Amino acid sequence: MFMNVAYLNNSTSTVVDNTKPLIVTSCGNYRVKNRSEVVTHRPKGRKDYQLLYIASGKGHFFIHGEEKTVSAGNIIVYLPDQPQEYVYYRADQTDVYWVHFTGNEVEEILKYYNINLQNNILYIGTSPDYQWLFGQMIQELQLCRPRYDELISLQLRNIFVLISRAIMSAKKFSSTSEKEVAFAMHYFRKNYNTEISIEEYSESRGLSNCWFIQCFKEITGSSPLQYILKLRISNAQSLLENTDYTITEIANMVGYTNSLYFSRLFHKYIGMSPKEYRKVKLEENLRE
Repeated sequence: MFMNVAYLNNSTSTVVDNTKPLIVTSCGNYRVKNRSEVVTHRPKGRKDYQLLYIASGKGHFFIHGEEKTVSAGNIIVYLPDQPQEYVYYRADQTDVYWVHFTGNEVEEILKYYNINLQNNILYIGTSPDYQWLFGQMIQELQLCRPRYDELISLQLRNIFVLISRAIMSAKKFSSTSEKEVAFAMHYFRKNYNTEISIEEYSESRGLSNCWFIQCFKEITGSSPLQYILKLRISNAQSLLENTDYTITEIANMVGYTNSLYFSRLFHKYIGMSPKEYRKVKLEENLRE
C-alpha cells in the first residue's frame, strides 16, 4: 500500500485545539495496491473532525450499522466522538485522501460551506483540484516551512469552497448539462495524454463549443483545457513519485513531446521543476 502522510508538528497524537477557528492536524493519501484489505475501526471515534475524499476506486463504510459502498467523487465527514469503521479492498484499487482538523469554529465553518453535518456521505465530483490541494497540505505539513500551519488551514478552506461549489452546481444545472460534463470528464481522464481539440470534441457530441466550454467551467470550476492540464500535471506528479522513468519519458506519457515545455509548465503549476519535485519526494520517503 502506498502511504503519504504528515502530521502537525510531526506528532501523531490526536489534537483538540480551540485556540483558533480552524487547525489542520494531519493529512494523508492511501493507495491500496498489494494488501488484501485496509481496515479502520474506532468504536468511540476521535476527538477531532475527519474528512475523507475517494479519488478513485471505492471504500466500504459502516454507518449506523449499515454498510455503504462509497465510490469515487464522494467525501465522508466524521464528527468528534462518532464511531468510525471502514474498509478498503485491494480489488477496488482505492485511492483516498484524508484530513483531520479541529478548532473553535469548525461547526460554523462547515455549515457556511453547505456541508451538511447530518449527512456523512456527499458526492462532490472527481476534479483533480481536490487531489492537488490535499497534496499541497501534505507537503506543507512535511516540510514545516515558516507559517505552514496558517497555509494548510487556508488550503483546507479552499477544499471547502470547491465542495460548496459542487453542492450549489448540483442544484443549479440541468441533468443534461451534468451528464454532458460527466461524460466529458470521463473522456478526458481516459485520453488526457493525447491531443484533444475541444472544438472537435464538442462537435462530435453535437454541442455548441461555446456552450460546452461555459457549462464545463461553471460545473467544474475549470475550463476543459485547464482540466486536461491538471490531469497531466497530477499524473506526472504520481509518475515522478513512484517510478524511475526519465523526465522526457514522463513528459511523453502525459502528452508532451517537448520535455522542456513540459518542465516549464510543471514548474509554473507546482512551484518547482520535475527534477526538484522528484528529489523532494524521495527525501520525504526516506524520512518516513
